[in-house]
Amino acid sequence: MHMDFDLAGINYLAVLVAAVSTFVIGALWYSPVLFGKAWMAASGMTEEKAREGNMPLVFGLSFLLELVAAFVLAMFVGPGAGFHFGLLAGLHVGLFWVGGAFGVVYLFEQRPVRLWLVNAGYMVVAFTVMGGILGVWP
Repeated sequence: MHMDFDLAGINYLAVLVAAVSTFVIGALWYSPVLFGKAWMAASGMTEEKAREGNMPLVFGLSFLLELVAAFVLAMFVGPGAGFHFGLLAGLHVGLFWVGGAFGVVYLFEQRPVRLWLVNAGYMVVAFTVMGGILGVWP
C-alpha cells in the first residue's frame, strides 16, 4: 500500500498549537499539584540534580521533538479528519505506541511501574489533546 503525504494539507498553525499544548500539559502534569513529587521520587530526580541540567537546552530540544511529533501526527491524522478521529488517533498513539514502547523499555531497565504510569500517562494525555487539536482544526 502506498500512501502520499500532502504536506500542503498540513495546518502549520495547528501543529504549533498542538506542540505548545504538550508544554502546558507537561507543566501541569509534572507540577507538585499533580504528579511532580511522584515523578521525582520514582525517577530518582532531586531539586539539586534538576538545577544542574541545562534547562534552556532541555526545554528547547523538548519543544523541537514535540513539534516533530505534532507534525507527524498531523500527517497521520490527515486534513479534515474531525475532532473525534483526531482525538482517538492521538489517544491510541499515546496509549499503545508511546506508552507501549515506554513499557518495554521500563521492563528491561527494571524501572518502577509508578514511573511508567506517570510518564506514559502524560504522553497519553498529551497525544490525545494534540490529536484533538489537529483533527478539529481545518
